[in-house]
Formats: sequence, structure tokens, C-alpha cells
Amino acid sequence: MTFPMIDETHDPKRSSWVEGADGHADFPIQNLPYGIFAPVDGRPRAGVAIGDHILDLDAVAEAGLLVPSAAAALAEPRLNALLALPSVERRALRHALSRYLSEEGYRARLQPLLHRAGDCELRLPASIGDYTDFYVGIHHATNIGKLFRPDNPLLPNYKYVPIGYHGRASSVRPSGAAVTRPSGQRKAPDSDTPIFGPSIRLDYELELGIWICGGNALGEPIAIVDAADHIAGFCLLNDWSARDFQAWEYVPLGPFLAKSFHSTISPWIVTAEAMAPFRQAQPPRPDGDPLPLPHLWDEADQARGALAVELEVFLSSARMRQQGEAPLRLSIGDASSMYWTPQQIVTHHASNGCNLNSGDLLGTGTLSMPTPDGFGSLVELTQGGKVSIVLPNGEERLFLEDGDELTLKATARADGYVPFGFGECRAIVVPAR
Repeated sequence: MTFPMIDETHDPKRSSWVEGADGHADFPIQNLPYGIFAPVDGRPRAGVAIGDHILDLDAVAEAGLLVPSAAAALAEPRLNALLALPSVERRALRHALSRYLSEEGYRARLQPLLHRAGDCELRLPASIGDYTDFYVGIHHATNIGKLFRPDNPLLPNYKYVPIGYHGRASSVRPSGAAVTRPSGQRKAPDSDTPIFGPSIRLDYELELGIWICGGNALGEPIAIVDAADHIAGFCLLNDWSARDFQAWEYVPLGPFLAKSFHSTISPWIVTAEAMAPFRQAQPPRPDGDPLPLPHLWDEADQARGALAVELEVFLSSARMRQQGEAPLRLSIGDASSMYWTPQQIVTHHASNGCNLNSGDLLGTGTLSMPTPDGFGSLVELTQGGKVSIVLPNGEERLFLEDGDELTLKATARADGYVPFGFGECRAIVVPAR
């Protein structure tokens, strides 16, 4: 397996002439994620985040600074064509943009093509043809399993196969779009029949998203040694969950209306090339756990296939915001809780010949740590709705209430390299309709 290499674009000494980019928490020049933005009274277009600004890539192409294939791909109001380019061309684009934004000689030409990010609307970065959610956070799977099967929390297949299910691509929305409380069926334990109404156990799920590039033809699996070539980049993902609906409907086929009402993603694709310094070894499996089957095993993947990413969740109520109080951090953890690597997820998805396409989105499933300070959902933090979380102003929560704002953050960190973020994954819950 071959991962993108560390090169001069990751140099900690590289700086940018864009004001505020150096030392930016999310978007220093070492990051350069892609997205789709709309300036005030402007059409949606491709951009790259740099500091608190967005560089208009369509305008960069019109200025003659990009090769024809990249210019054509970036002329679209979605990044699917860019993701479909050969990896060598995407790497060349990153190198060109890094040079343009670091060398003083390009300032005069490119500064007029910068837009203040706060003045722009961020859209979905790609047309998502298919969205699949996995369940590879082993601590989350164990915690949820204990709520229903205290003596046997993990089912036998969990350590042999990356568990996943097909989500609803049409309801994926970018950060900032409000989440409407869903209505559906729920059944109380002491009732013989279900009722229909708004969810009373609305929850979040802290996940990473995996953007697919290249794809594969129907009937042609993706070998584990080639899986990294099909990952364009990463984002944050909040796969909102109505736990009361889920408990009633998930047997025998799994989640449906409990998940399909809304999924929120951070709007920037943090590229696989940018993440090169933040690859790390997959944590070894505990003694007694089976090795993956041969089609899911690669030594290079085990050595560098995991991600050094810190994950945080913040909650603020409507009253907290009105009173000017800072959000409460609910948890902090990292991506080491993934029992399967992103490459194993991709390989498994295509192992039956299922065709993946550029712009498809895969979710890791909820990422939790072994202890409560790193739990990635309210159902874990409240022990299934039994123990309240107390907010700084005295309000209490078992599950999300209308007006609550949930924010996910992620930071890639590795010794000797500039850390950077993924941008916010944020949404406010609004009442059911």
C-alpha cells in the first residue's frame, strides 16, 4: 500500500503571505482543503481555505495559473470532477497552490481573488451519490452493546468484518444548516403499541467522514493494497440519531428513519495529501482478537493506515448563547478508537464488487474513547438516558432539546509538524414541523 508522501508542502517553516494564515488553528498553508463556496451575491464555485480567507480556484484557473485538466475540473460547482482526476494531478494542484500562496511574487495577482470566509456561504463540497455509515468505533460499539447485552456487548461478527449500513445521501447537509427534530414511531417499554410524534431522545454521533475518489467498476473489488488510492480526503460527520425511533425500528433490518432525517458534515475536504504527516500505526488488537481475513490485511496499512486526529464535541443551549456563556465541552478523544482503518473500510465496501464513485461519502461510525470524558454520543454520556448532564448554567440534558447547538471539531497533530483543523461541523436543533 502506498500513502501520499510527506514533502515540501508540509514544511513547518513554510509560511503564507495571506494575513492570519500562519498559525491559524484550522487552515494554515500546510492544510489547503477544498470546498465549494458562494460569495455574497455570487454563484457557487470551488475554493481552497487559507487562514480566514477562501481563494477562488475558478478565478485562479481563469488567470492561467492551472493546467487545463485542473482548470476544467474546478470550473464545476461541485468537486466531483476534481476528485476523479488522477492522484498525480491532484498532488500537482496542491503543490501549485502551496507555491502560489507562499511566494511573495504571487501576492499581487492572487490577493484580489481572496474572499473573507465569514462573508461567504459554504455548500456541500461534492454531489454525494451514495453515503454509507460504518460502526468501527469499538468503544462506542461496546458501550452501546452493554446497554442491551451487558454480558455480551459485541456480536461475533464485529471483529471479523467492518459493520456498515447504507445511509441517506439526500439529507447530508453542510455545517450551519439547522436540524429539524424528526417525527416518527416510538414505543415505550410498558406499552403494547407505538405512538407517532417528535423524537424525545435526539442524539448526535461524533464521526469522521471519508471522501472517495477514482472509484471502481461494478464487479471489480478494490484490493487492500490499492485502497489508499481511493481516498480523496476526510471531514467531520455528525450522524444525528433519534434513539427512540432506532430502538423500535432497528430489528430486523437496522436504522432507517432514526438516521435518515439529517447528517451534518464539515464543508471542507481535508485532502489525503495534507494528512500525510498525520498517519500512524493502527493500534494492535487485544490478545485473543482474530486477525482480519487476508483480503483485509496489509502490513503497510497496519503500520501507517490510522489517523492522528484529536476530536472534540461542544454543546451550548439557547439560554447559554443568550447569556454569552461559552459552550460546554462534552468530550475529547481521538481517532485511535477505530477498530478498522479507513482503507479496510473501503476494501470491505467494494469486496463484493460494489462500485464506489468519486464523491461518495463513508462515515466511520461514532468514535468514543474507553472513558466517559471521550464518549462520542449522549446515549453513552447519560448511560442510556439515566444520568443527566449538567450545563454550566444549571440546565440539565439527557438528550438534545430544541435550540441546542452541537459543534464537532477535529485537529490533526503530529510531533514536528504544523497542526491544523477540519473546520466546524455545527448545527442547531429546531422544533419538529
